[in-house]
Amino acid sequence: MATAQANGAATAKRKPVFTKVELLKPESFGHTLTAKVLSSNPVPHKGSVGARANKIAECLIGDETGCILFTARNEQVDLMKPGNTVIIRNAKIDMFKGSMRLAVDKWGRIEVTEPANFTVKEDNNLSLVEYELVNVAEK
Repeated sequence: MATAQANGAATAKRKPVFTKVELLKPESFGHTLTAKVLSSNPVPHKGSVGARANKIAECLIGDETGCILFTARNEQVDLMKPGNTVIIRNAKIDMFKGSMRLAVDKWGRIEVTEPANFTVKEDNNLSLVEYELVNVAEK
């Protein structure tokens, strides 16, 4: 079975579809969005010390539709500085204590980009909305 790469043909990349913060839903994934970093707070870790310790920071990010907490890990922490505008690719929504957190795993990417010309809507923080897991009985 020959692939497009083997035939020498360039594979066409899909254009990313950018979403807005207010459209994020629990347990969803594959999000690409542009956001401003409002704050970044390091999370103290318990147990691991030294070179093997993971750096984690909770960053409040947002766009003109709302804001959400982003969990930055290791080298991501250095990119998520307050005031930066970032493009987040292939992000997912993790649930933490009933509320949404945006995160990027090894399949996603964060890029610092040109400053955006929007004002973040800080009064629509999706991480402050509590969700409850409800089991639906099938009939």
